[in-house]
Amino acid sequence: MKLQQYQLPCLSLSSYLIGDESSGRAVVVDPQRDIGQYLADAAEHSLEITHVLLTHFHADYVSGHLELAEATGAEICLSAVAEAEFPITHLADGDRIELGDVVIQTWQTPGHTPESATFLVFEHAGDDVPAAILTGDTLFVNDVGRPDLLGAIGFTAEQLGAQLYDSVHRLLSLPDEVLVYPGHGAGSACGKALGSDPFTTVGEQRTENYALQPMSKEDFVALVTEGQPAAPSYFLHDAITNRQQHEVFDEAGPFEPIGFEGAVAALDDGSVIVDTRDPVEFALGHIRGSVNVPLDGRFAEQAGMVVPADADVIVAGEPEREREARTRLGRIGFDRASRYIADYAVQLVEHPDLVGVSRRLVASDVAGLDLADVQLLDVRNPGETAAGVIPGAIEIPLGALPQRRDELDDGRPVVAYCASGQRSSVAASWLRREGFDDVADVIGGYQAWELLGASMS
Repeated sequence: MKLQQYQLPCLSLSSYLIGDESSGRAVVVDPQRDIGQYLADAAEHSLEITHVLLTHFHADYVSGHLELAEATGAEICLSAVAEAEFPITHLADGDRIELGDVVIQTWQTPGHTPESATFLVFEHAGDDVPAAILTGDTLFVNDVGRPDLLGAIGFTAEQLGAQLYDSVHRLLSLPDEVLVYPGHGAGSACGKALGSDPFTTVGEQRTENYALQPMSKEDFVALVTEGQPAAPSYFLHDAITNRQQHEVFDEAGPFEPIGFEGAVAALDDGSVIVDTRDPVEFALGHIRGSVNVPLDGRFAEQAGMVVPADADVIVAGEPEREREARTRLGRIGFDRASRYIADYAVQLVEHPDLVGVSRRLVASDVAGLDLADVQLLDVRNPGETAAGVIPGAIEIPLGALPQRRDELDDGRPVVAYCASGQRSSVAASWLRREGFDDVADVIGGYQAWELLGASMS
């Protein structure tokens, strides 16, 4: 048996290739949209990808099921209750896919979504106990999937949470030694306390996972819905897209340069310029009205928090990395990123009349603010702010900022901060684009504030 895990840190995503090397047949589970790595590894090990298995319809990325099906002819397999616009092989509870001696069995484990499934992997067809389980977003390392993401389309957190309780306790019926391979790791917004280990065991989760300790179903639902990070607005777009028959993603597809002045003019037509440079570089000079989302970070996720999914996106950033930004936007279904500004840094120098700068403060500046005059904005997630905030701050997570914009007064100055100074640059640039005239952010964020307090004590 070959079981290969692929990790995509910027989306905290794990996907899998499982093959029977004696028969040469393989499946891919929860693929990312750019599929080259699966095809290359399958070819290297003389494996034919015959099935694409989805544990559920993902909300945090557009999966590569259509891309793999087109490239290999593989069947797309989902839970028996899943409905989609494209052909599906439905898997009922207990259904088995025989790759040869290696067998994959389906368990229905609803809760994160109604169609969530777990795949049990048996190294030998006659084994009574699986070697591993691929749990998708049902069970993570030290966490469980959140049950509140589908509330906007007809399911309550209470309904799904009750199902999730039953599903994770079904998984606990397996022996302690069974390996657990989850769909996400630390940093994912699909849970609130995911561990960073790439895999775990049923036994470890039985003792270490806060959500699997003895408690009533009602207490479980209350516990796993409390303190969840704000779901980015693109999640609903991706959950719907993953059900649709849509165009496959081509990494080498059209991506055209646009002139500096043409990019500025496109802002008036509703296009969004995404500046992918470091916040320090962005602050020193950028196209007025552009949004700063640093490429070296959780780029696609943060772009999806503040950029509309149907917007035409123009990429501005470091030379030779523009297509990387396009690919990463494509992973979350932002397929209208079709243009970039060539020689961006040079163009900024040559068009000073179209360039803006950003104001950034240090922690000691914040200590001197009069909050009667300034709106102090904390854009961290609830799990972060629970450990402390700067006194007087308004708490609006970055992922909720577009929906809660009206809680801020665009006629008063805003000072935004996050944990370290990256998300605050995203927030501040987005607010300026939205018409806030006086916006600054805090270098070093809350970490710098804590250090300042420690040095003064």
